[in-house]
Amino acid sequence: MVFFGSSFRRQSMHNAQSSLSALLHALIDRLCQRYKLAFSLAVCLCLGFPAHADHAIVSPNIALPKVSPTNISSATVTRTINASSQVINSHTPVTKSMANKNLITDASITEGSPSSDLNKISNEPSLYALLDAEFSANRDDTERALIIYKQQSFKQDATAVFERALSLSLRNDRVEESLQFAKAWQDENPDHVPAWFYVAHLALRAHDYELAGETLNRILSYDPRADLSEILIGIYPNSDDDKRELLAALQPIASEQNASLSVLKAGLLYQFNEPEIAIVHINRAVERQPDYVPFITLKADILRKIETPEAVIEYLSQARLRNADSKNLYLYEIRYLLDLKQNEQAWQLLLDAHQRFADDAEITLLAALVSLDIEKYTSADQLLNTLAKNPAYLDQSYYYLGISAERQQNFEQAKYYLNAVMQEDLVLEARRKVVALDLLNNNVDAAIATLEKLRKDFSVFAPDSFVLQADILWQQNEPAEALRLLTKAARKYPDNEMLLFARAQLLDDKEDYIVKRTLLNHLQALDPSNPAYQLSYAQLLLANERGSEQGLTLATAIIQIRYDDPRYDNELHLQALNVLASNALANENYQQVIDYLQTPYDVLPTLRSGTLLLRAYQGLGDNEKVDALLADLQQRFSFGQHNINDRIQLY
Repeated sequence: MVFFGSSFRRQSMHNAQSSLSALLHALIDRLCQRYKLAFSLAVCLCLGFPAHADHAIVSPNIALPKVSPTNISSATVTRTINASSQVINSHTPVTKSMANKNLITDASITEGSPSSDLNKISNEPSLYALLDAEFSANRDDTERALIIYKQQSFKQDATAVFERALSLSLRNDRVEESLQFAKAWQDENPDHVPAWFYVAHLALRAHDYELAGETLNRILSYDPRADLSEILIGIYPNSDDDKRELLAALQPIASEQNASLSVLKAGLLYQFNEPEIAIVHINRAVERQPDYVPFITLKADILRKIETPEAVIEYLSQARLRNADSKNLYLYEIRYLLDLKQNEQAWQLLLDAHQRFADDAEITLLAALVSLDIEKYTSADQLLNTLAKNPAYLDQSYYYLGISAERQQNFEQAKYYLNAVMQEDLVLEARRKVVALDLLNNNVDAAIATLEKLRKDFSVFAPDSFVLQADILWQQNEPAEALRLLTKAARKYPDNEMLLFARAQLLDDKEDYIVKRTLLNHLQALDPSNPAYQLSYAQLLLANERGSEQGLTLATAIIQIRYDDPRYDNELHLQALNVLASNALANENYQQVIDYLQTPYDVLPTLRSGTLLLRAYQGLGDNEKVDALLADLQQRFSFGQHNINDRIQLY
């Protein structure tokens, strides 16, 4: 078949006509006594088959020069095709109205053609029409090709023509049009089983679930165990409404003996949080194919909603033992154990998997990462050094070897590995860590040198390196130098939002109000939905006008972004709370400051939030709270001592 593969091939009686080539050859055989030489050359020109070119007569009206079969030039072929098309076109007037009707009469194609008498008698597809259609398709005149192919497909013994027409239709028509054509052909050929499969697949793609259900029911009535896997490829709906409609169409269909349909029902029911019913359907599928991994993992997904973790692990372990060579089952069980925070068990299973799949880089990397997480550094280093022998994983190995060395406080070794990382999606983060290690050692010059080398070696990360360098300068209490650096970088990269925003953040809310407002307005014009830009603008407005309605609205909108919203950012959420709390503190609304920040501070304490809370409790005169919070700040952040974190603009 054209687009379902070998799954739907008919019995041997149809094999001889399973392609356009076979059909054309069959027609040629019937006509060969009268027009053997002419038709064979025409077909060869159309299909690219070798032919003897020394037979000069192609049709009663066209003669070709004698040429060697091995020396036919493209120009000669083109002239021949054009000449043949002219003869065919002279007897095949296809108008726009015909295209709109998707119908062309057989008489218009075959009138005057030498084979017309045979076609009228046999009602079989016209050879001239099929040649005309294929020539049209080759010339990208698919509209004409489709009209002819569709009309010819309704002749006798035209299965191959139908498949060719449907193949063209799928590439050029809307799926609804392809479905309409396939349904009409299937109605004319009700006993052609493969057509049922075509119609079912297209109905699912077109979201015509009523027709899909009827057709699937017909297929399963004919063969309850029919392989529906090809039908179901690529048809899973995206919207909940379509999923519900599909499930409603499938529910009446008896699927006890059909694994494919049982799995589809189970998947839909699982998504609609009906695991008790879903497990019934998936059990039927697993019973028929007990070792098919996708069925096993879907059953595990369903069991996770209705059984204890111990029962799920037992099921997975038994399935894995039966399918010892299935890497996917190992990975599924390992990831489930990690989800359960059973890292030690996951690690042991990973080591078993690594021994079984010793050459599998994915298993080796995952085993190394879990080793790092549970602080099995010897195991992690051994696995990563093994992985480093694979060139495709060299940079990842170096990156995680650097992480391992850092956690073991082997800082020079960590820098060695991290500086060796050259993979573009890892290099920036690797150099960030090198800079952090240099700053930890108070080696500012080395940190800046690392950043300068980064932008020299990887120009794509130049803006990032400038921002990082400016941050170092700011931490070293050189804000003017940091601002000068960013201003210079912005001239080189005038459209880089990262540089513009970093520069805006270094500007003072009051002294540089006009410049900062201009920058932030420009940034919001570039990205109107960016909450970071909105929050910075809100802070600017509130710093210059305590009761700014626009500023309060912008900051409040950010704290109202739900955690499941893609725009949600935990750090940004806390910053917005701090901005609102700062404004409330400036207005001496101390209780509102506490309402904003006490719970966030309890969950994720920061120096900024703690300091604002401290001032609020001082304003309320709650000395007990003041003493407790002050002690907590001193313990957590060395508050009140000479610490780099104290250099935060509190108000």
